[in-house]
Amino acid sequence: MTLLDRTLEAITPVTNELDDQIQAHLDDLTKPQGSLGKLESIAAAFCAARNTPTPAIPKKRIVCFGGDHGVVVEGVSAFPPEVTPQMVMNMLAGGAAINVLARHAGSDLLVVDMGVNDPFDGAPETLRRCKVRLGTDNIAVGPAMSGDEARMALESGITIANEAAVDGITLLGTGDMGIGNTTPSTALYCALLGCDPADITGRGTGVDSAGVQRKITTIGQALHVNRDRLSTPLSTLAALGGFEIAGIAGLIIGGAAKRIPIVVDGFISTAAATVAIAMCPAVKDYLFFSHMSQEQGHAQILAELKVTPILDLGLRLGEGTGGALAMTTIDAAIKVYNEMATFSGAGVSNR
Repeated sequence: MTLLDRTLEAITPVTNELDDQIQAHLDDLTKPQGSLGKLESIAAAFCAARNTPTPAIPKKRIVCFGGDHGVVVEGVSAFPPEVTPQMVMNMLAGGAAINVLARHAGSDLLVVDMGVNDPFDGAPETLRRCKVRLGTDNIAVGPAMSGDEARMALESGITIANEAAVDGITLLGTGDMGIGNTTPSTALYCALLGCDPADITGRGTGVDSAGVQRKITTIGQALHVNRDRLSTPLSTLAALGGFEIAGIAGLIIGGAAKRIPIVVDGFISTAAATVAIAMCPAVKDYLFFSHMSQEQGHAQILAELKVTPILDLGLRLGEGTGGALAMTTIDAAIKVYNEMATFSGAGVSNR
């Protein structure tokens, strides 16, 4: 049995055995019941995922996966592909938005090369090297990768999740860096959720209206030429996805198997989460969807998945930035749960 198969088999749904105890504690806090809104449901979901009524403030790690995409030759991005390795190096130097926000959230940041079209000669040792190859193939003319390559990328993400568990990480966050990756992400949504490319294709890095139309056409071509490969979640990922998307999906699967909640970033990470949920629906119990991306279609996708994001700040950067910000809200929810006085303990009259 492969690592992927063993890990999928190890995922169990979150049970409701602690729900009454967790809710009783929330209702005993010195406030009107439910008055802290989403903070209360976040705290309850975290407790349930960790299977404890006494949660600790999580030890956090954001993992940002990088990969390049052959589909950029179709003119689907406003930025050239050389920006991917440049931004990876910027992250390694500490200068990207995710570096700032990971520090703000008190989170480790791990940068992973899943398939960037650069050898990264001279890159610092902090770069995690899991390169499958130098970018995917063009999905408009054939599959992005082979099934074995998709499995390899998924298993790299699983391995990183397993290492996080050994390191005592109790909250994972996802991030991405890959010029052109809104196109394969949109194609995955269309294949897995039955969406229409015209409804959910957005501007990505900032393409103009003609660029959006090129993306819609390209995604339609990708779905057509790969139609015989869209029979399973794994074969669909191989046909339409990206190495960094597969790495994120693997991190999600691996985290769920270890009962580590995962904060899903934006449009790209949600595509990876959609793949992971298709492979094992119980994965969804361990996910916090961090924010509503400004990217066209994200609201529709979240509605299709029947999930509500924590934040809505008009973000569309990726990298894990929305996830980092949501982590601070999760911290706040757990602090409220742990540190507020209770009616029963503080001598405050309840209604």
